[in-house]
Amino acid sequence: MEKPAPSPATSLTPEPPRRRRPRTGLLLRLLVALLVAAGVLGAVWLALPAERPASRAPAPAPGTEALSAVTDGAPAALGDLAALIGERERRVRLRPRDAGAWAVLGAAYVERGRRTANPANYPMADDALRTSLRLRPKDNAEALAGLAALADERRDFRTARSYGEAALKLDPKRWTAYPPLIDACTGLGDYKATGRALDKLLKLRHAPAVKARAAGVYWDRGWREDAAAQLSDAAAAAATPVEQAAYVERAGRIAFDRGDREDALRHFDAALRLDPDQREARAGRGRALAALGRTEQALKAYHQAVDRRPSPQYLLELGELYQSLGREREAAAQYARLRDRVRQETAAGVDDELVLGRFEADHAGAEPAVRRLRAEWRRQPGIPVADALGWALHRAGQDEEALKFATAAMDSTKGGGVRDALYAFHRGVIEQSLDRTGAARRHLEEALRTNPYFSPLWGPEARAALDALGEPSVEDVPGDADAGSPASAAAGAEAGTGARAAGTEAQGQAGPAAASGGKVTATAGSDAPAGSGATTGGGTGGATAGDAGAPATRAGAGRGQAAGGGAGQGADGAPAGGSPAAAVRPRPSR
Repeated sequence: MEKPAPSPATSLTPEPPRRRRPRTGLLLRLLVALLVAAGVLGAVWLALPAERPASRAPAPAPGTEALSAVTDGAPAALGDLAALIGERERRVRLRPRDAGAWAVLGAAYVERGRRTANPANYPMADDALRTSLRLRPKDNAEALAGLAALADERRDFRTARSYGEAALKLDPKRWTAYPPLIDACTGLGDYKATGRALDKLLKLRHAPAVKARAAGVYWDRGWREDAAAQLSDAAAAAATPVEQAAYVERAGRIAFDRGDREDALRHFDAALRLDPDQREARAGRGRALAALGRTEQALKAYHQAVDRRPSPQYLLELGELYQSLGREREAAAQYARLRDRVRQETAAGVDDELVLGRFEADHAGAEPAVRRLRAEWRRQPGIPVADALGWALHRAGQDEEALKFATAAMDSTKGGGVRDALYAFHRGVIEQSLDRTGAARRHLEEALRTNPYFSPLWGPEARAALDALGEPSVEDVPGDADAGSPASAAAGAEAGTGARAAGTEAQGQAGPAAASGGKVTATAGSDAPAGSGATTGGGTGGATAGDAGAPATRAGAGRGQAAGGGAGQGADGAPAGGSPAAAVRPRPSR
């Protein structure tokens, strides 16, 4: 039988296994493809906006932020400021001929003195800045600008103006020299120069510090909405919480001066959250809380301000709050601290004659206050000095002369455009003592309308004085002696323009001084405020876009009211068309 042939697919005897060729080419191609795919996926992942751990920016070196703030004229944090001062002190020990380091050190001392209210910083600042100037007597605008800022903090406005102008002569584009120059011109009563300096500053820079400076000038001119808008912009653009806190605190002051207690308190609280070292905000809280009737909280806030960093102005406010509560012993303790603090600051070169004169006029004898404030007026005749001297003269029984200064303090043509309740109260009481009842009523009403809570001690006096005047008589001629002429009175009463003339108030008074370039200065040998016998007509109540130093575009809605100052206001912001009454109240008791 025939055997079946084996199938080609099978074999009875197994063949040796065949050796496979290695597939290196294929593996290599696969590996390359995987690498390419991984690279593509990595690139796509990096491009996606998926959340990934953020890389932290390195923290700035201690003192860096303070250096930037000091050189840019902005507020600096106290801790960072201490680090900057320590670093510069070490540097000048190692390199004693480094004029730039000395200038920065001096500016840092000025800022620390301002922030802490410690006058011991000012002599150190003076030494550092003068050392810088000695090492580099030419082309040292940095040291000159620092000396101008130091003089402003010491309230030596003539010296501040001299240094500020010298710095700008060397370097006209050094914008940080303009803010101290603006403060100096304001303190000297040269409001046209203030406007010119602000115009130049705004052309050079629009930093938050510049907006805040502009806000101060606008407020002094009575442009409330513009001032508030500038501070709001400054706070929004501030570089650090400390800088923002400074601008928020100033906005709180504006709110309080408008009589908005709640809004002021919100601003002061916000400032303290941003910067717990904000001593101005602590005092502001005291002011607002007292106005809200939260007296114990107000006292606590004031004590927090003055115990940590005493200021003569805050000590005066705290003393008057105690006095308004009938707590005479505690008030006397604050007044004693005020005197002691003034002595310390005077030893450090600070001019505290204004706050000391205000204190003396109401609490320590009017005659010394008159002598002190007359001398201060001759040195630097600004608006606050005019008001304080007028009030001191009234307290000394010299009402005719007092009215000239009180009028100058509210004369918008010479810089007195600020709506200040205390100034209006002072003027109203002086006019009441002179039987100018119509004018007295207008200004007392203005004080209480501007801010009925302007002072816990004098606010009630303003209400009592107004009540004593009674209702105006229908037989009285509108305008009173304050109007100056029938035409002015008619214009104020009929049209509500507030046109007034002050010339008749100065009849029989010798030597009325003439205004000089918008400055509130006295003629040689006379203490009379400039223009006290001049006639002012057709009050505008506010500035127009063509005014010197006015912003090109006005913020806020208030500019549209009665040519900018509120319906029916006079040239100094007083309401027009008041009528006299027969009642006369004696001046408030001390």
